[in-house]
Amino acid sequence: MHRSTPFFQGFSSILFGRPALSGLQEKLREVAALNTLSDFFETFGFLIPDALLRRSSAGANSRQRRFTLHVTFWAFLAQTLAPETSCRDIVRKVQAWWLLRAPKSSAGSSSTAAYTKARQRLEPETIRGIGEHLIDRLERHTPLSQLWLGRRVRVVDGTTVAMPDTAENQEKYPQPSSQKTGCGFPQMRVVGLFSLASGVLLDFAKSSIHVHESILFGQLMATLKKGDIALADRGFCSFHAFWKLSQAGIDALMRLNGVRKVDFRKGKKLGTNDRLIAWKKPAQRPKGCTQEEYDALPASMTLRHVRLTVSARGHRTQTITLVTTLLDPAAYPLQQLGELYFQRWSVELHFREIKITLGMDVLRCQTPAMVEKEVMMHAVSYNLVRSLMQEAAIRHQVDLSRISFKGTVDTLRHWSASLEALRGMPRKQQVLLEAMFALIAKDLVPLRPGREEPRAKKRRPKNYHLLTKPRHEMKIPGHRNRPKSPLS
Repeated sequence: MHRSTPFFQGFSSILFGRPALSGLQEKLREVAALNTLSDFFETFGFLIPDALLRRSSAGANSRQRRFTLHVTFWAFLAQTLAPETSCRDIVRKVQAWWLLRAPKSSAGSSSTAAYTKARQRLEPETIRGIGEHLIDRLERHTPLSQLWLGRRVRVVDGTTVAMPDTAENQEKYPQPSSQKTGCGFPQMRVVGLFSLASGVLLDFAKSSIHVHESILFGQLMATLKKGDIALADRGFCSFHAFWKLSQAGIDALMRLNGVRKVDFRKGKKLGTNDRLIAWKKPAQRPKGCTQEEYDALPASMTLRHVRLTVSARGHRTQTITLVTTLLDPAAYPLQQLGELYFQRWSVELHFREIKITLGMDVLRCQTPAMVEKEVMMHAVSYNLVRSLMQEAAIRHQVDLSRISFKGTVDTLRHWSASLEALRGMPRKQQVLLEAMFALIAKDLVPLRPGREEPRAKKRRPKNYHLLTKPRHEMKIPGHRNRPKSPLS
């Protein structure tokens, strides 16, 4: 009986049986059964449900490939947790695993094309879904004792990251105008919204560097919930921002923008260096404010202004002014507002952890779509590490803010290999995980309030010329300091 028949097409496999699988298809099934080739799966697997990485029945990730959705996601994650990991490293690891499972089979192509195409097929919605799951888990496990006066505080700040100098990247994220053509790098502005209690990255907005941070903050306001407190620096302080937040039932505490002058002799006195002062509606519509929003702005707003004196050893005494919608001095004393604002510095440390420890300072992808996907993967990696830190803090009753982020990353990099070696032995893996959490909880950063370190490098850079022209036009003399002598 022939296998092909024009009748009963839907019952073909029932009538004639399934076709024999090739050796490659058998190995692909084994890979799918093991979910991933990444060591980090054994460390982070309990944080990400399998349903979020399930192979779809149709679409880009429906086919059975060597780089499955699981393999691609965890490999991409490994590259963000270990910035020195290249695409070739990932391909070599897959080849080594393949030969370990089937010594007589082929290791496959050494080209990185299959892996890079698999990363392109990784949908942003998949990464976003995993990120939202992690954020929800971190928020649910945040103890009430870590809240500020029983309220959630969200810290906002901005930064910039560089990326490879390609035509596509330059078009969407152009380099600063101060840099010459061919001598600079495209830059992306990123504004992040963090939880003060857990340090989780709740959301972020991105654009070219020609868009101000305050405009990107407007895109993040939808992430805030009624009853939250927004904590920000003076770059975000504006009439429009205070009004928009107050309309959503969100309070704010920001440093007064230096452009706005406030007379402390006016307004209602609440205490020493504590006054209620009315702000007037701006005469011109600010950037980022639609005409409808501008028309809806009230003629004035009453905001609370507190003045603090900051003294640091070796520096002149400085006076700063804070502006807030927390108008009740009995419920929110001046001293506690000052202490809360000085905790804003934690957001600078969070960006340092993402950019320096995880290597997001210089992105590596060649197209805007992949660059944006790379930023999303860095956010997932950061929140995964934060999840481990929170788990260690809860299990061993230590202050989450004291646990070292860099120490946690170093620990999981080495622990993941040992956990991978114990695959299939859950009891031994659990013992190893308990030991890992104990070590993370012991790696505490010392309390150093008021510590100040200059942003300066001691080690001098190598004496190389800087590009002042595009590379193909640049000509370097024989000696770096002087022309080569005819007698030398």
